[in-house]
Amino acid sequence: MLSADERREIEAEIPRYPQRQAACIDALKIVQRRRGWISDESLRDIAELLGMTLDELDAVATFYNLIYRHPVGRHVILLCNSVSCWIVGYSRLREHLRRRLGIDFGETTPDRRFTLLPIVCLGACDHAPVLMIDQDLHRDLDPAGLERVLESYR
Repeated sequence: MLSADERREIEAEIPRYPQRQAACIDALKIVQRRRGWISDESLRDIAELLGMTLDELDAVATFYNLIYRHPVGRHVILLCNSVSCWIVGYSRLREHLRRRLGIDFGETTPDRRFTLLPIVCLGACDHAPVLMIDQDLHRDLDPAGLERVLESYR
């Protein structure tokens, strides 16, 4: 069930759009920001609030790779796997993350601290390789720099 605050925040977004359904991405982001991910129950409640079918909203939620339909760790690591990052060190970073965290893409550390996900591009090709943790972009990385970055997310 959506909380009163979630419902209020979603309702405040609806007037910004020509149709209620158009607020669906904002609604998903609001609930995810508060809960960390979008459960089936949350999806159903949002769909009902916006006058959408469950399938319509699920199609939107699963299209966007930054809407999480499964629980994620406290910090989400998005490792850029664009051509620029591949050329200048993506493989070393991926291997370092695998060894250091003991997880692969789509997995979460046992302590629920990190989830590792690939992302096609973070738009910082001139500073490749890059990754994003939560909303923080980290550029020009090598394994030693990556280690310092990980330590800062305790």
